[in-house]
Amino acid sequence: MDRSMRTTRRVFLRTAAAAPLVLPAVLRAAQTAPNEQITVGMIGTGRQSRGLVGHFLARSRVVAVCDVDTTRREDLRQRVNTHYTTYPDQGTADCAAYTDFEHLLARKDIDAVCIATPDHWHALITLAALKAGKDVYCEKPLTHNISESVAVMKAVDAYGRILQTGSMQRSSREFRVACELARNGAAGRIERIECSFGDPAIDCDLPEEPLEPGLDWNLWLGPAEYRPYHSELSPRGIHDHWPNWRRYRQYGGGAVADWGAHHLDIAQWALGMDDSGPVAVLPPEKRGAKRGARLVYANGVEVVHKDGFGVHIFGTEGEILVNRGKFWFIREGKTVAKFTQREDGGTLDSALSKAEREYLKDAKVQLYRVRDNHIGDFLEAMRTRRKPITHEGVGARSAICCHLLNLVYYYGQPIKWNPATCTFADGSGDPRWLSGSRRDYRKQAGQTAGA
Repeated sequence: MDRSMRTTRRVFLRTAAAAPLVLPAVLRAAQTAPNEQITVGMIGTGRQSRGLVGHFLARSRVVAVCDVDTTRREDLRQRVNTHYTTYPDQGTADCAAYTDFEHLLARKDIDAVCIATPDHWHALITLAALKAGKDVYCEKPLTHNISESVAVMKAVDAYGRILQTGSMQRSSREFRVACELARNGAAGRIERIECSFGDPAIDCDLPEEPLEPGLDWNLWLGPAEYRPYHSELSPRGIHDHWPNWRRYRQYGGGAVADWGAHHLDIAQWALGMDDSGPVAVLPPEKRGAKRGARLVYANGVEVVHKDGFGVHIFGTEGEILVNRGKFWFIREGKTVAKFTQREDGGTLDSALSKAEREYLKDAKVQLYRVRDNHIGDFLEAMRTRRKPITHEGVGARSAICCHLLNLVYYYGQPIKWNPATCTFADGSGDPRWLSGSRRDYRKQAGQTAGA
């Protein structure tokens, strides 16, 4: 496709948001037959993708990779081909490689894509993939701003596709048990939840460095404003660290969006707010503080951003603390079950089993249980055409919580929020913030494609 003919990001979002909500039955019924092998294209080939690809290789067939960086793109293609050379019964070593994601999406033989690009590309590639008839696994946070969250939710419905957000904590037993305890009143009525993660994003002020050979920098920037190359945004070569583009508003949402997308997602689950959200967002008491912002829900529960355990749920009769590989349930001042370190004795599974046995035996609320793992759940949903554990509504609304917290950190103003319409309420906020605070999408044709 000629680049001059490509749709700009702003126009694409507007088109997706206005898409019809009902497709012809023949299109909505299209699905992968249970015995057919699902084919997948990997878009973005950095550190996160290198971890994800193994799960897809074990459960599907990876046929293409895409990245704007030649070195990382070719490295992942070689990994895929080496796998199929070693296990020829699983596929052929003919993985294709693309610089532009649109060329990958044009392939009719690809059923799904895995999107693991910087955040500012998530929504555009997701929307393009949905429109192309692909199911989507997209890393968290699902979007870079609130308007994108709304557009993605509408587009999944309009195109009748399956979407899984990479908020894989929901597929881990410790988080499910913690949320089931909370939802079934094991700690009494929930009063507040404290979530621990790092700082809000900042504006990018990095100086210019010599451009990395083999990198299409214009396509890396995509819809973001143009700025000279710096290796902190796209590290040279095959790197084994998390690049710092996450720190900057133009490309990510700081730790508030990076880790907040994990822990705030669990807070939403614990509160039963997957199809809703807060009604107010309060900035920290001290302007410029990097902790202390609060999401306030209609029932008075507050979710507070502060340093702590991970996710700490406070109820009228107890506390539930959970993080990856850690769990602690306190009831009326006494520990019911705990595993936070080896010195606690036992195992994580034994602590979780004890809590389930004593407080969830006849639970009225039973949450979604993943049978395989997070990616396996996505592929199973592709076959059954039922929504996966972190579908578009879950991912988009958890991302909205992150964006709302960042907005009160950026501007220091309280926000009233309507979760039903995903709009500011009672004259609060600035409508321009919905689409990215001070950021605007680049409008030039030919500058909106890449990975």
